[in-house]
Amino acid sequence: MKIVADENIPYVREAFSGLGEVVTVHGRSMTADTVRDADLLMVRSVTKVNRELLDGSSVRFVATATIGEDHLDKAYFQEAGITYASAPGSNADSVAQYITSALLRLANHYEFELAGKTLGIVGVGNVGSRVAKKAEALGMRCVLNDPPLAEATGVTKYRPIGEIYNSDIVTFHVPLTKEGPHATYHMANDAFLHFLNRGAIVINSARGAVVNNKDLAKALDDGHIKAAVLDVWEGEPAIDTGLLERVYLGSPHIAGYSFDGKVNGTRQIYEAACTFLGVEANWDPTPLLPKPEEPVVTVDGSLESVQEAVSRAVFAVYDIRNDDAALRETFRMSPSERPAWFDKLRKDYPRRREFFNFTARIWPPNHAVHERLSGLSFQCKDE
Repeated sequence: MKIVADENIPYVREAFSGLGEVVTVHGRSMTADTVRDADLLMVRSVTKVNRELLDGSSVRFVATATIGEDHLDKAYFQEAGITYASAPGSNADSVAQYITSALLRLANHYEFELAGKTLGIVGVGNVGSRVAKKAEALGMRCVLNDPPLAEATGVTKYRPIGEIYNSDIVTFHVPLTKEGPHATYHMANDAFLHFLNRGAIVINSARGAVVNNKDLAKALDDGHIKAAVLDVWEGEPAIDTGLLERVYLGSPHIAGYSFDGKVNGTRQIYEAACTFLGVEANWDPTPLLPKPEEPVVTVDGSLESVQEAVSRAVFAVYDIRNDDAALRETFRMSPSERPAWFDKLRKDYPRRREFFNFTARIWPPNHAVHERLSGLSFQCKDE
């Protein structure tokens, strides 16, 4: 059995070598010739898996080690009798922690307290619900908007989109869809952005085309939108560098790229492949996961600002500014070099670990800091 896999899926050889021959390639380099004699195909979001790629191949099973599925042609899979799987929730905490770092950087830069601010969350699935928990741990009020969930559950906590417009900050966590009553393609267009209160902040770590990038640039230019944080872009990897100049923070589609999240994705698609093949899943990545180089973060509990103490702990583990600085290196390159740089940043992304791997040692003891960091998934010790 031959298994073709994206080389950026961590431990993919270790996971799948017990099932067959594993061949790894760059996700954007996969062609019909690459996969023609493969039985199983393992991808990430950069690979469009459709008729053009698979027609005439021996592929029977496709899995993406991501939560998003918009790069998979599921209608074609059904027609061709191909089974598919994804990794729902695998990197949800990773994205939530990316948003946490972004919120704290925004608060520090624009000199406001997150506590008491309103965060509008559009899309409240695996990721959006984790974002809400982190935001609430920071003292924020969350307005949740998810029409499909509202219709399916009848739960009143899911609010109409009109209530999102009064938010101080809006963050998107929806799949990219172009059809149906709740299509998300360009949902944040000129009209949406100008329905928001003047001075609102926009964050997008879902899919680039959820936000109309040209309309966002205009809204930033006219000052209606105060700031934006973008992890995803229309036209990736050839992103609009003019928009990158305008946003407060930009990153190369890595919000979900924590090492823990990516390994979760590998495990999930491995288990799905085993189910498809009817074999027992016996690969466990846990022994392979290294401990963080500095697993203890010292937090000054005497700081007058709780937000400042929390910020220092979060930034010691993950500071979004590093990703922003790396992406802005693109300005030093020719236009023809920039797409390759975007992809290189993703391929060679540093090993980012999630907050639960770290102990926050708080001294002197500070209940408010302890409570917030615990809510962010840090292990806390007052000593």
